[in-house]
Amino acid sequence: MNINFTFEDAFFALKENKLNILKQISEDILNKVLQKNGRGNDFLGWVNLPETISESDFENIDKCVEKFSDKSEIIVVIGIGGSYLGARAVIEALQHSFSHFVKNDKPHILYAGNNISEDYLHDLLDVLNNYNYSMIVISKSGTTTEPALAFRILKKHCEDKYGYEEARNRIIAITDRSRGALKTMANKEKYPTFVIPDDVGGRYSVLTPVGLLPIAFAGFNIRELVRGALEMQKFVSENNTFDNNPVLQYATVRNLLYNDGLKVELMASFEPQLFYFIEWYKQLFGESEGKEHKGIFPAGAIFSTDLHSLGQYIQEGTRQIFETVIAVENAHHKVAIPHDSEDLDNLNYLQNRSINEINQIARKGTCMAHIEGKVPNLRIIIPEINEYYLGQLIYFFEISCAISGYMLNVNPFDQPGVEAYKTNMFKLLGKPIVK
Repeated sequence: MNINFTFEDAFFALKENKLNILKQISEDILNKVLQKNGRGNDFLGWVNLPETISESDFENIDKCVEKFSDKSEIIVVIGIGGSYLGARAVIEALQHSFSHFVKNDKPHILYAGNNISEDYLHDLLDVLNNYNYSMIVISKSGTTTEPALAFRILKKHCEDKYGYEEARNRIIAITDRSRGALKTMANKEKYPTFVIPDDVGGRYSVLTPVGLLPIAFAGFNIRELVRGALEMQKFVSENNTFDNNPVLQYATVRNLLYNDGLKVELMASFEPQLFYFIEWYKQLFGESEGKEHKGIFPAGAIFSTDLHSLGQYIQEGTRQIFETVIAVENAHHKVAIPHDSEDLDNLNYLQNRSINEINQIARKGTCMAHIEGKVPNLRIIIPEINEYYLGQLIYFFEISCAISGYMLNVNPFDQPGVEAYKTNMFKLLGKPIVK
C-alpha cells in the first residue's frame, strides 16, 4: 500500500483516553464491514468488488470503447450523483488541465443530467450540433428526474441529427440487471447495456461500469485503477488493527474530533486536478453520514486558490473545523522559475526552483498556520496522481466512510432524506400519481 496517513498535527485536540476507547470500536466495526453483517449489508457489494472484476469485464468495456470511439468526438455521460461523480473525479484528476484544447484520438467527455439548467442544456446541444457524439445514460431506475430529462432531450437531438436507426447505435445504457424504465427502453431499442450491481449503491459505484466505462472512453487505464483498489482491499483485510491500518486511524480520529464539537471536515488539496475528487468525497460522506441529525459536514477547498477566499475564516473563524489535506508528493512535469535581470517582482531568490517544490512548501506553511490557529490537521499522502494511486484512494475513502458511518450508529448505505426535495418538486410540478 502506498498511501500514508498522519494525524500527528491533530494530537493537541485529541484526548488519549477517548481515542483508546474508539480504537477498539473501530477495529470491531472493520470486521463487521468485511464480514458484511452490519446495517445496510445488502449494499456492501463494493467491499470485495475489486477482486471480482475479471479480464472479460475489462475486455467487454474495451470492445465498447473501440466501437463507439471510432465515430464519436464527444461522449456525453448522463447521470447525477454517484452515477457520474466518480467517473468525473478520476477523469479530471488524470486529464490535461486544458483538455478541450488538446487534440488527441480520444473522445472528449461532457456531462448532462447533473442539473436542471435550461441554459446548460441549450449550450450543450449547441456544441453537439457541430461534433459527432454518442452518449452513456446511467440510472438504475431510469426515472431519476435530472438524467431522465436530459436523456429525453439528448435522445431526440441524436435522432434528429443522425436518424432513428443510427441514433440507436450511439446510445449505451448502464442500468439495473432486469428491471426499471431504462432497462425496458434498452431492451426495446437494443442499446448496448452494462449492469449496475444490485448490492452496490450509486456513491460506491465508481469501480463498476458506472465509472469504468467513461474513464476508459477518456483513455485512462482502468486495469491500473482496479489494481490500486485491489491492493488497498487486500491491505485492509490483512491489517485489522488501529496501529497498522490508516483507514481505521482516519475513520477513528475524524469521529473523535466530531465528538468533541468539530462538526465540519474541510477536505483540501493543493492540486486543482483533485477538485472533482473532493466533490466525490463530499457526496460519499455527506450522503452516507448525514442522518438522524448526525454527521460531519463535508466541505472542500483547493489551495492555494481558496486561501484567498476561505483562508481568513479557516485561520480565525469559529472553531468548528478540522482539516484533511490530500497531499501529492510528485508532479509529472517540471516548470522552473527563470532569472529576471530587473527582478522587479523580487522573485529571483526562487529562480531555478520548481513550482512543485514551492507548492509543497506552501502546503507545509499553510498547515503550520492552521495548526497554530487550533485547526486539527490530518494528512493523506500519495506519491503522485495516476490510476493506481487513485484506485487506492477510492477504496481508502469508501471503507473509511463505511466504518465512520457505523461509528455514528447510522446506516451508511441508504439516503432517505434525498427524497424530500423530490416529493415537493413533483407536487409543485403536478406530477400524476401512479396507482
